[in-house]
Amino acid sequence: MRILYLLLVVLFLVLQGVAGQPFNPGFFNPCTAQNGRCFPGICRRPYYWIGTCQNGNSCCRRGWRA
Repeated sequence: MRILYLLLVVLFLVLQGVAGQPFNPGFFNPCTAQNGRCFPGICRRPYYWIGTCQNGNSCCRRGWRA
């Protein structure tokens, strides 16, 4: 019976440590989040520049400026 209480304490301590960890959903691409695509160089028509990608390329979106 003592081992059950010990396991409960260990489980509680493990869950305490996990609760403090930040949630990392994986790779986040801000260009894709803005419905854009990464192009080397400058944006050509019908795309227009909306930012810079993580690798230094241009982040471009299709369509007209709002």
